[in-house]
Amino acid sequence: MPGGWLLRGIHHYMAQLMVPLLVLHFMQVLIDGAYKAPREFNYWFGLGLLGLTLGISLTGYLLPWDQRGYWSTKVVTNLAGNVPVIGDSLQRVVVGDANYGHHTLTRFFAPHAGVLPALLVGLIVLHIALFRKHGLTPARPKKQPQRDAMFYPDQVLKDSVACFIVMLAVLALVWALKGAPLGAPANPAEQFSAARPDWYFMFLYQFLKLKPFAPDGPFGRYGLTVASLIIPGIVFGLLALMPLLGRWRLGHRFNLFVLFAGLAGFGVLTVIAFTHDAQDPHFHAAVVQAQKDAARAVDLAKQRDGIPTEGALALLRDDPFTQGPRLFASQCATCHSYAGHDGLLQPLKDRASAPDLAGFGSREWLRAFLDPKQIETDKFFGNTHFVKPKDGGKKSKMVRIITGDIAGYGADEKAQLEKMVIAISAEAKLPVQRDADAKDAALIEEGRKLLTDITLDCTDCHAWREIKGGTGPTFEGYGSAEWLREFLKNPGHDNFYGKRNDRMPAFGESSRLTARELDMLIRWMRGG
Repeated sequence: MPGGWLLRGIHHYMAQLMVPLLVLHFMQVLIDGAYKAPREFNYWFGLGLLGLTLGISLTGYLLPWDQRGYWSTKVVTNLAGNVPVIGDSLQRVVVGDANYGHHTLTRFFAPHAGVLPALLVGLIVLHIALFRKHGLTPARPKKQPQRDAMFYPDQVLKDSVACFIVMLAVLALVWALKGAPLGAPANPAEQFSAARPDWYFMFLYQFLKLKPFAPDGPFGRYGLTVASLIIPGIVFGLLALMPLLGRWRLGHRFNLFVLFAGLAGFGVLTVIAFTHDAQDPHFHAAVVQAQKDAARAVDLAKQRDGIPTEGALALLRDDPFTQGPRLFASQCATCHSYAGHDGLLQPLKDRASAPDLAGFGSREWLRAFLDPKQIETDKFFGNTHFVKPKDGGKKSKMVRIITGDIAGYGADEKAQLEKMVIAISAEAKLPVQRDADAKDAALIEEGRKLLTDITLDCTDCHAWREIKGGTGPTFEGYGSAEWLREFLKNPGHDNFYGKRNDRMPAFGESSRLTARELDMLIRWMRGG
């Protein structure tokens, strides 16, 4: 939507500034003693304004309906289920159903845009009215009473200038950061490892993770209830009692101690939370993946002239560049790696026991595969039965050829091998190599002829043209979409590994992957 980035950016960053400005005001009121009689009610109204502001922030967090907002809000609503007796019913009322959906959005949008702002305006009116009635709190007793300045135009001008400065700061943020961040579309079927609240709630997020509140802690299964309800309730009750405690000098000092101790605790817990995230590779991987999905959703929306009625997630469900890495992570990453990770940039839980498939079929991949120094590493056959036979016998013929014959090649033989690599890779018809294959047509033709050279023994194992080959995968269409589709359907077929197949499942014949899923996985692996 034209100008949408600007409007959403103002909305987002104004909310980010509103909370710290209110906290600074609260500190000023407490330090100056402006909460004491006869200003108790004005203090309580201000406390209510702070609570409403946090409530507006909390209810607005879900509304972009992205992964971060969805899963963070789900954590918060799950906390509602910890309320004794009425927890389950309260959670259902908040969510609007047994599951998250459009009812949840409605129930968050209504208080965010209607109920809470109306209450906020009402409290602001009362707050200003009481402020005008009681006047400013003097820093020290005045010898002679002075007449109050006029609210209009003196105070209105000062407030307007302050608002103008804040607005300029927000606009500068929006312009510098190109609007507010928007993550990947919410996906209920996919957990999000980087789900976090806004920065001013990170202290509470870290507080809930402290060991005393764990199930094996002193509070047992009630630990989360104590951390999320009882202790915050006590803290809020203490804040509400401050005007009564502040009637005595010792009480005022106690209030100040509580204020600064609370701010110190807030700072320490916030730093710990962000430090943990900075050192968590799963957090970073999830953030990067969400950024990729968000950018991809925007691109797809532009290509299709908007978002479908099913929602932004529908754009990604049929996109091979979004679903391909997910399918790889769920179906392939138990054995294979992809550029050292699971396809979704998450570190592998266990060491890969099969070749790394990043760039499979490309010239670079084949060169590395035929490198005597790499074939027996974790990147290729290092953890397979081709290098470590179950019966303790010989290594596979391919491994022995690479580590023996190819390792002893001279310059002429290496040049011939390079032509064969180019020829085999050309069978894949990879989009990223289209120009290179067209340019090297002559080399490709030479390489194809060399594949039939008896002295090089390639067709002793691999089928090529009219030669049937033996125990290795066919070179006909090697790495192409058709080749990969048939291979993934049944790698134990005679055209591939046959009976020598090393634990590779038949994804097609076992129905582990549908034809549509196979197509998306293959398109992603091939880059288009």
